[in-house]
Amino acid sequence: MTDVSTAASYVSADDDMSARASTAYSAALDVIASVEPRIADASRAELADQRASLKLIASENYASPAVLLTMSSWLSDKYAEGTIGHRFYAGCQNVDSVEALAAEHARELFGAEHAYVQPHSGIDANLVGFWAILAHRIETPALERLGAKNVNELSEEDWEKLRHEFGDQRMLGMSLDAGGHLTHGFRPNISGKMFHQRSYGTDPGTGLLDYDRVAAAAREFRPMVLVAGYSAYPRRVNFAKMREIADEVGATLMVDMAHFAGLVAGKVFTGDEDPVPHAHLTTTTTHKSLRGPRGGLVLATEEYAASVDRGCPMVLGGPLSHVMAAKAVALAEARQPSFREYAQRIADNAKSLADGFLSRDAELVTGGTDNHIVLLDVSGFGLTGRQAESALLDAGVVTNRNSVPADPNGAWYTSGIRFGTPALTTRGFGHDEFDRVAELVVDVLSNTTPNTTKSGAPSKATYTIADGVADRTKAASAELLDKYPLYPGLTLT
Repeated sequence: MTDVSTAASYVSADDDMSARASTAYSAALDVIASVEPRIADASRAELADQRASLKLIASENYASPAVLLTMSSWLSDKYAEGTIGHRFYAGCQNVDSVEALAAEHARELFGAEHAYVQPHSGIDANLVGFWAILAHRIETPALERLGAKNVNELSEEDWEKLRHEFGDQRMLGMSLDAGGHLTHGFRPNISGKMFHQRSYGTDPGTGLLDYDRVAAAAREFRPMVLVAGYSAYPRRVNFAKMREIADEVGATLMVDMAHFAGLVAGKVFTGDEDPVPHAHLTTTTTHKSLRGPRGGLVLATEEYAASVDRGCPMVLGGPLSHVMAAKAVALAEARQPSFREYAQRIADNAKSLADGFLSRDAELVTGGTDNHIVLLDVSGFGLTGRQAESALLDAGVVTNRNSVPADPNGAWYTSGIRFGTPALTTRGFGHDEFDRVAELVVDVLSNTTPNTTKSGAPSKATYTIADGVADRTKAASAELLDKYPLYPGLTLT
C-alpha cells in the first residue's frame, strides 16, 4: 500500500509540504474570488476562526490538506448512480476505481467483509442500513416466495401487502437523553416514523448501560432491529452482549459508530468493544474521530452486502465521487501506524479533561469517560445547557449543549454540555493542556449567572458573564493555541 505521511501531515508538516499547500489554497481562493469574493472571504474567515478557537465539539475535527484538496476536483462533475461496474451512466471507469479503493481501505482498516462508501452523511448511512435490513428480511424472501425477480413484477395487491409489511416493523434503540442519536428512533426523525420504536435508557443511578434491562426490553418488544452506538454516551459498549441480545430475539444488530469510529480504527476499542465483528451492519461517518471528509459509510457482513449496495437509488441520490475519493485518502491515512497513536491520545486526553473537571468539583454524567466524550451536567452551576454553550462561545470555547439522562430541560435547552477531544488532539494538545481547558471552562461557568424573566423566574436562555471573564479566557486560550498551530506553515496570500 502507498505510504502516507505518518503523523497527519498538517500536524507536523515539513516546510516543503506547507509551501505546496499554501500555494494550492491561495490559488484556489483567488479563482473563487474572481467569481464570488464573499465566498473566498468567508473561507478565509473560517480558517481564522478555527485557528483561534478551542474546538471541543465531539463531532468535529480537522481534515488534512490532502483530504480537503481531494474534494476540490473534477470528480465532482460526474454522475455515477449504481455500484462498481453497474452504473446507470456511461464513462464511470474512474469513479469505479475511486469507489473500489475507498471500499478496500475501509474493509482492511475495520476488518469488515463488505464496505459501502457512497452515503453522503451519517444519517444517510443509517437510512441505508435500515432499508437494507428491511429489504433483506422482508422484500427478498417475499420475492422468492412469489417467484418475482424484483418488485416491478409484483401485482398491485402483492405490492400493497409488501408495503404494509415494511411499515409494520419494530426497532429498539438508545434514547436521546441517554446518549443515543436522533436516527435511533427519535420520533421527529424519519427513523421514528419508519418503525414502531421503543427506546432503552441507562441506569438512573449510574448513567451506565444495563444490559439486563436492554435484554428485558428486547424480549418484551421483539424488535426486528436492535440499534447500538451513541452520540453522547461517555463510556464503552460491550457489543458482544448486544449481539447476544439481538440473537435471542431474532433481531438484526446495527451499530452506529459515527462518533467513535476513529477509536475502532486506531485499535483503542478491540475485542467485545469493537462493533464490526459482532454487528450485522455497522454505520459511521468519516469525519469526527476518523478525521476524514464529511460523509458516511456502511460496513456489513456478506449476508447483507447485496442489500446495502442498493443504497443508491434506494434512498441515496448519485454518489459524490469527489467525496468518495477524499474518503479513500482519509482511510489510507488511518491505516498508518501513527493513527493508532493518535486514537489512543484522543482517549487519554478525554480522561485528562474529565479528571480536570472532577478535581474542580464539576459533575459529569457517569462520573467520567473511557472514550472521547465528556458530558458535563451544568445544572450545578445554575445554568441550562443553552446558557452554558453560549457563555463558553462568548469566551472562545466552542462546544454544544446536550441532554443528560432524564433531562428536566428537554432537548432544546438541555442541562448538559458535550465535550470531545479529537480536534484539539489533532492540534497536539495533551494532558496539561486539557487540564487547563477544564480550568477555563469551570471559570467561565462559575462566573455566569442566568438572567431573570419579566415574571422574576430564572431565564433558560439569557445570561450574564462577569466582567473580564470572557476576555481573560480568550487570552488564556490564545496562549494554548499558539503553541499548537492549526495547519502550521500554511499561509494564505
